[in-house]
Amino acid sequence: MTTARSVAVGDQLPTREVRLTRPDVVRYSGASTDFNPIHYSDRHARAIGLDGVIAHGMWTMGAALAGVLDWAGGPDHLVSYFVRFTKPVPVPDTDEGTLVRFSAVVSAVDDGVATITVEAHCGDDKVLGAARAEVRL
Repeated sequence: MTTARSVAVGDQLPTREVRLTRPDVVRYSGASTDFNPIHYSDRHARAIGLDGVIAHGMWTMGAALAGVLDWAGGPDHLVSYFVRFTKPVPVPDTDEGTLVRFSAVVSAVDDGVATITVEAHCGDDKVLGAARAEVRL
């Protein structure tokens, strides 16, 4: 767990890489009860102009937050969280799936609350924008 004395603006959180495959997306569909076929059917995804199946935006949002919560000491430290979805995360029908990289930095510390700016990339694409979490130290 972090403390207000040990956290400073500019501190980098541990970088995380998360690999996501089609079976993972199908399991997430069941857990979230979001069965939109763009999350498991290339045919349906292409019919609306996508290149193929994409991950759920909420999966991306949650995966980005997981590293922040690990760093902060758990979900009970979360004060607020905001993201803007900028690009979908494509999930090819391969054994390797896709890799999403998450990085985060402390951008402010005020009165025992740290603001964490989070970035998420899939390949060269930034898939989250303006992502920030506030955590109580």
